[in-house]
Amino acid sequence: MVELFNVTASYQKGTDILKDVTLRIDDGEFAFVVGSSGAGKSTLIKLLLKEIDADSGSIIVNEYNLNRLRPKKVPQFRRTIGVVFQDFRLIPNMTVYDNVAFVLRVTNRPNKYIKQRVPYVLDLVGLMDKIKSYPNELSGGEQQRVAIARALANDPKLIIADEPTGNVDPNMSYEIVEMLKNINRCGTTILMVTHEHDMVRYFGGRVINIDDGIIVFDDYVEANSDVQKSKISINNDNSIEFTNAFEVQYDFK
Repeated sequence: MVELFNVTASYQKGTDILKDVTLRIDDGEFAFVVGSSGAGKSTLIKLLLKEIDADSGSIIVNEYNLNRLRPKKVPQFRRTIGVVFQDFRLIPNMTVYDNVAFVLRVTNRPNKYIKQRVPYVLDLVGLMDKIKSYPNELSGGEQQRVAIARALANDPKLIIADEPTGNVDPNMSYEIVEMLKNINRCGTTILMVTHEHDMVRYFGGRVINIDDGIIVFDDYVEANSDVQKSKISINNDNSIEFTNAFEVQYDFK
């Protein structure tokens, strides 16, 4: 469970980034977080990961009260969360196997467990055939799937996906979200930050819109089968053009 109650946070005194935010995400939910650049999405993630502290209010994540969490307990807390970044953050001189195994080794998991767990999560994301490959031998979509497998390695209660489709092609974006949806169906809570509103409307579900540090929309929207996924077309001059015919609007920005 994720729960924020009357949370205000700022980087500089007098400049609030989040303003009196109250939010609850129950175990097993999938929620999209949308909002323009500078709206407060990144601040929300930093708060949930205990990278920064709130100026006021209370935050509970996976049964940890972050207001009272001692520094020595922060690594233990963070092992209950998997994070998927926009820029993958894979270690270039490690194979796919070792990139995933690394997060288990640093938490002193037994080798027997690592040898079982790594192939299991790589199989979940369809990358068993790339287990000995290096990041520079993978496509952007494949690298992001490795990042998802790494996030799954510690069997977290919550996965935070921060713009996970930002560096993959439009068609692969939908596959990445469908993969996260499948993980969610197995019981893992997913919080996905994105600016791709058409994709949010395509999948539907709970949408949390942050604008100027305030939650201005928090509701469930229906998946819309009329959404046209972005298509790639090659022009005569070999330039690439992206098209999207979706026009239905909701009251989130």
